[in-house]
Amino acid sequence: MPGDGKGQIGHVGGVHLRLLAERTGLTGALSTALARPGFVPLHDRGQVMVDLAVAITLGATCIRDIRLLEHQRPVFGSVASHPTTWRMLKEAGEQGISRIGRARARVRRRVYELLRDRPGGFPGVEVEGAPLTGWTVIDSDGTLIPAPSQKEGAHGTYKGFLGHHIFVATCDNTGEQLAATLHPGNVSANDAEVNIDILARAVAQLPWWRRQKILFRVDGAGFSHQLIDWIASAGGRKSPTFRWEYSVGWAFTAREQAAIEICDKKNLWQPAGGGADGGVREGAFVADITALLGDLSAWPAHHRVIARKEPLHPRYNKDASAYEIEQEARYQTFATNHQRGQIAHLDGRHRKHARVEPKIRDQKASGIGLLPSREMTVNAAWLTATVLRCWFQLLALDGELANLMCSATSVP
Repeated sequence: MPGDGKGQIGHVGGVHLRLLAERTGLTGALSTALARPGFVPLHDRGQVMVDLAVAITLGATCIRDIRLLEHQRPVFGSVASHPTTWRMLKEAGEQGISRIGRARARVRRRVYELLRDRPGGFPGVEVEGAPLTGWTVIDSDGTLIPAPSQKEGAHGTYKGFLGHHIFVATCDNTGEQLAATLHPGNVSANDAEVNIDILARAVAQLPWWRRQKILFRVDGAGFSHQLIDWIASAGGRKSPTFRWEYSVGWAFTAREQAAIEICDKKNLWQPAGGGADGGVREGAFVADITALLGDLSAWPAHHRVIARKEPLHPRYNKDASAYEIEQEARYQTFATNHQRGQIAHLDGRHRKHARVEPKIRDQKASGIGLLPSREMTVNAAWLTATVLRCWFQLLALDGELANLMCSATSVP
């Protein structure tokens, strides 16, 4: 590279991301999905969508920031203008977003085949050193995005501000975001239909050979009887080859408190993991309280409830119940339909759900934190562009870099 500052390309990392999208077939698939009969645009709509995804990865927070790619004009030619990019998002609409989802699934099938055929095989998930062999792990969570009142869908949230509610589903095996949906701010975190919808969209992104053994992890805010029933039934599938499991936060009520008190009296606790060295955490314990909760026959087969207690950390004092403050302990409960396994392992498996939180935090810092339009459909299409960023780390890097979870700065 010359030292006179001429012939240099800014944001050169975007070149790699753009090329990967092209070589995996993502750009062409999006072009087909966004094509309009009889209309030949100056800028191919699939390429514009990929360019927007690359720009978001490079730090774009509004549609106008597509100009970040102007640095790459010597390599790829002209980039769509701000108005053209806005029209692409506007034209996508609900049907276009559905077509984009199907296009992504087709390309992802090929990408997953490439990952499967590597010497190390398809990425697995480990819980404290124990591999979850053959399982695909999907984590889902919701997050609130502040927005001014003039934006369509902005509504009062349970946190007291106006905004939107975004639901996200990620694949823990690969670190990628599989699906994201945009909703008005007053949509409840435990809305069963919304939670089932985001998980169904995530499953639809997987090739058939990654759909048969799935572990779904959801925190207590997303808990509902309907959601658990849907997971336990493998989304209504009748084939015995589908084995879906849930690990879902469970409400801690007076009934669970009574079960905890029995555990204390009869010393039914077992040491829990989570220590700094990956071993037992001092002062933390787990117990299976299923048999202490009365009649649970209305729940799916093999339904179990696991409780965890640990010393009450000062940062949890504000949200602690009177009972927790009195006992100086923090209590958490979750439900699963896993038939066997040590409860300490199941507890560790559930706590790994927390890995979805930094992914959402990264997304809010680069893309979904500021929805760029007043129109809900445009913002939903923008959200889809943030979901397109994936695969670079897994396909193009090796060594320690390849083992890191995909982040907002590493994918196209």
